[in-house]
Amino acid sequence: MHVELAEITADNVGDVYDLVVAPGQDEFVASNPWSLAQAYAERHIAWPQAVVVDSTVVGFIMLQFDPDDDDGRPYQLWRLMIGADHQGKGYGRAALMLAAEECRRRGATELFTSWVLGDGGPEGFYIGLGFVPTGDWDEDEKVARLTL
Repeated sequence: MHVELAEITADNVGDVYDLVVAPGQDEFVASNPWSLAQAYAERHIAWPQAVVVDSTVVGFIMLQFDPDDDDGRPYQLWRLMIGADHQGKGYGRAALMLAAEECRRRGATELFTSWVLGDGGPEGFYIGLGFVPTGDWDEDEKVARLTL
C-alpha cells in the first residue's frame, strides 16, 4: 500500500467529488462538493489534497494554513474523509500522518482539529492518533490538538 497526498487537478477532481462516506457518517463530515467549494473560496488558506493509493483516489483531506487565525489555531485539519469502499484499511491514518509531516515542514509544532460528537463519530480515531481535547468548542464541535 502506497498512500500519498496529491494536488487536486482537472484529472482527479471528479474522483474526489464523487467520493462519499459510509451510511450514517455524513453527519460527521461535510460533503466533498461542499469542501471543494470552500477550498476554492478560501484558497488563500486552504490546502485541499486527494488521498491516493496506488493511483486510485480513495479520500480527501484539507488543511488550513492561516498564521492570522483569530482562534490561535494556524494549522488545522479541516476535513478528512475516506470513501466508504476504502475505509478500514489504514488510509485515513496514513493521510493524517502525511498531513502532519506537511505541517512540520511549514514550521508547525501543533495541529488542531474538531469533530462532532455522536455514535459512529470520529472521536476515537482522532484520540487514537494522539489528538488531545483542549476543552474548547467550535460551535458544536470538540476542539483537539496534536503535538507535532
